[in-house]
Amino acid sequence: MYLARALVLCDGDLSRLEALTRGHGASAAMASRARVVLLASAGVSNVEIGHRVNLSRPSVLKWRNRYGETGLDGLKNAPRPGRAPVIDELAVISETLADSGKPPTELGISHWSVRLMADRLGISFASVGRIWRKWNIQPHRLDTFKFSTDPELETKLRDVVGLYMSPPENAVVVSVDEKSQIQALDRTRPDQPLEKGRQAARTHDYKRNGTTTLFAALKIATGKLSADKCYQKHTNKEFVDFLGLVADAHPEVELHVVCDNYATHKHANVKAWLAENPRVTLHFTPTSCSWLNMVEIFFGIITKQAIRRGSFHSVDDLEATISAYIASYNTRATPFIWTKTAEHLIGKINRKRTINTRH
Repeated sequence: MYLARALVLCDGDLSRLEALTRGHGASAAMASRARVVLLASAGVSNVEIGHRVNLSRPSVLKWRNRYGETGLDGLKNAPRPGRAPVIDELAVISETLADSGKPPTELGISHWSVRLMADRLGISFASVGRIWRKWNIQPHRLDTFKFSTDPELETKLRDVVGLYMSPPENAVVVSVDEKSQIQALDRTRPDQPLEKGRQAARTHDYKRNGTTTLFAALKIATGKLSADKCYQKHTNKEFVDFLGLVADAHPEVELHVVCDNYATHKHANVKAWLAENPRVTLHFTPTSCSWLNMVEIFFGIITKQAIRRGSFHSVDDLEATISAYIASYNTRATPFIWTKTAEHLIGKINRKRTINTRH
């Protein structure tokens, strides 16, 4: 039986062909063609190559010959005959972005889809999708934003960021906040456990068994919670009580407490407590800038790892779970490192304010 002579590879093509077979930046078709060439270079017969790659013998011969004639370029798709379709990309982009991306009111839709835009322009939806991807236009996505109206925005931001990046010597900096209205939700049926080949599952309905509010103080230097307590309310009375716990956790030291602009944090009772405890200073984040309060990072972690997927028969059960999680978290906690300077953040805020936000 006649066997085709082994295909001779061009210098440097072996590694590139192997990379193509692993799918590194290549389509499935290119990976298949690269396997044909590699097997042919190893002296494998055309029939056997066809069996291994799941191609017909004529297809194997085609890609062998194409590589032999023009090298790797021969594995690319040849230009199709006929006139290439002409699509005005600028027209597609202009129509999509017209009126800030809002479709005409008579259509009764909130945003464009590829099919609606394709019908409007008389082209295929695949062409619309290709153009949108090329120019990174995503009408189906919607971000949120909030501009701070705090007249002391820059002063407060520099103050808080300065505490994070250059804390005072012989002083402790803590970030304090409350995670309010945490619900003790109990599912109506027991969860179905995780098994091989099946993910865990739970009922969509639930029973509400009350709420609690977690007050927490994150020590910036260690990343650990130095104080935490659950309360049924979150008024100035609870905040003053919690400040006492934070002060007791850091005795006889200058204490700087970062907190947000919640009204209870500025109550007369809080000011009276601060007057009696001059070693404690409150530092307020700017209005609508809760992301500056580092304890919010911990609240996100405990929500994902302990609360959101939990099932709690009572508020006591919920609070016990929170306490157990915090005790475990403190054994493995590491500091959150703040890296963005005040100048960088202020510049970013000012740039976002230049966005056209007509109503």
